[in-house]
Amino acid sequence: MKFSMIIEAQTANPSAETERQVLHDCLDQAVLAEQTGFDRVWAVEHHGLKWYAHMSASEIFLSYVAARTSRIRIGHGVVCMPFHFNHPVRVAERAAMLDVLSGGRLDLGAGRGATAQETALYGVDPEATHAEVEEALRIIGSVWQDETFEWHGKLLDIVPPQGRQFTVLPRPMQRPHPPLFLACSKDTSVVLAAEYGVGALVLGFAGPDEVARLRAIYDKAIAARTGDRLVSTEVNNHFAALCPTTVLPDRELAVRTGVRGQRFFAQSIAHWYGAGPVPDEVVREGQDEVAAIRQAGDDMVAYLHEARIPVRPSSTATYHAAHAYGDHRDAVSYVERLREAGADEIMCLIQMGTVPQDICLETIRQWGEHVIPHFREGRA
Repeated sequence: MKFSMIIEAQTANPSAETERQVLHDCLDQAVLAEQTGFDRVWAVEHHGLKWYAHMSASEIFLSYVAARTSRIRIGHGVVCMPFHFNHPVRVAERAAMLDVLSGGRLDLGAGRGATAQETALYGVDPEATHAEVEEALRIIGSVWQDETFEWHGKLLDIVPPQGRQFTVLPRPMQRPHPPLFLACSKDTSVVLAAEYGVGALVLGFAGPDEVARLRAIYDKAIAARTGDRLVSTEVNNHFAALCPTTVLPDRELAVRTGVRGQRFFAQSIAHWYGAGPVPDEVVREGQDEVAAIRQAGDDMVAYLHEARIPVRPSSTATYHAAHAYGDHRDAVSYVERLREAGADEIMCLIQMGTVPQDICLETIRQWGEHVIPHFREGRA
């Protein structure tokens, strides 16, 4: 089983000064993750989502991580693949460059970038995102299979001038390309990941029971696939599950801090994905945060009803707070449940908008000193 972190660059105080500090803090977290035994660090790509994610150019962030580390894998979790966000050949070029310079450590995830805020900013047609992500993955899966490249697809024709040939440069160190993944938050996207032959990055908050259900869907789709939808000759059947976590020697402080961070995360998602109000930035010392996040979930449902917006399971899943919050024994117990649910990789969500940097760093240390060794040394 692998252990990773996913970084959003969230901030409860979205001033330019705080934003700059948060980005440097995230870099320090990634460097510490290597030192403490994590296998991978993922960085998101989002655009214009103040509070929720200030990580708009993850290829640059990951380049800094690669330069400051030597072992840990670096992952796009994920690149927004619709063509107006990123042309597929440009994604391939950037990925190959980073793969070469990092010594073959890159993993490449794909996603839709589907908020109305982001698609409007870049002129992306929301109705075309699924098809464009699929074609982008197919292009990346084939671009280095031969020395020269051209493409005749459903959506794009990439044809060299008469008498010329295209070679996409540089060539990656991992041949024919870095491992491919897909962001998955619904049953349908898990099935697509299986049919495409790419890893599933399961980014929901619903917990181990939901992870087990999605893993069963993934495995069933793998068993049933005929190969006609594979996006590459290289198949990656890897299932990574999100694990929100704050771990400290002081169990009560960890629960209070982590759940408060998740409440900010949930409200930020609700603001950009579900038309909710702006997130609550206030941290009240000693507040019962478990009760507060439960109340925030109820308030969100009431808000959606009042606005006549359908309430879906995804509207409230982020307010489910029974995750790896507490001391290292709590985290081990939770990881055991995720492992039993079928997770190949535990994707730790540590950096949440209201969680202070010192607590993020201590959480990373606690995982490195206690949680990861528990599973590596075969004591689980």
